[in-house]
Amino acid sequence: MLSRLFAALLLILLSPILLFVTIAIIIENGFPVFFTQKRVGINYTFFRIYKFRSMKNNTPNVATHLLENPDQYLLKIGKFIRKTSLDELPNLINIVKGQMVFVGPRPALYNQDDLMQYRVATGVSKLKPGITGWAQINGRDEISIPDKVKLEQEYLLRKSILLDIEIIIKTFTNVLFSKGVSH
Repeated sequence: MLSRLFAALLLILLSPILLFVTIAIIIENGFPVFFTQKRVGINYTFFRIYKFRSMKNNTPNVATHLLENPDQYLLKIGKFIRKTSLDELPNLINIVKGQMVFVGPRPALYNQDDLMQYRVATGVSKLKPGITGWAQINGRDEISIPDKVKLEQEYLLRKSILLDIEIIIKTFTNVLFSKGVSH
């Protein structure tokens, strides 16, 4: 419950940044401002994640790494908001709704069956997905699915307030230096 209240407070405090990104997206490519997508939540349930739209309206709805020449679809503001992870700020709405938390495994796409098989087998699927997580700060886009799930399982076994604080601090450091971002 505390994380939901804190997320609501952050939405209010960050509203100038949210407004700036909203206006920039509208000016460059119109509506909608948010990109929503079916994702896997706790215990293999599904929810719709909110993100700022960083790709053009005509972009196929697949993972970025599956696009041929993804840069052709990327908005100018999209490159910036991805690099700075501002596209993830609307995830705070998912926290307010109780679908996500601040720290946990990133929510899988609804069709990432390979990733979800590993998560179910290791018990990671019992964790509520997060904006950031242990795998995010230890490789993000640069590690394989099995290695990602090993890190998520390690988080599951070591989960604590201190570890969450460490992950949040390292997340800000990684974002500042764009560490582990491939697209």
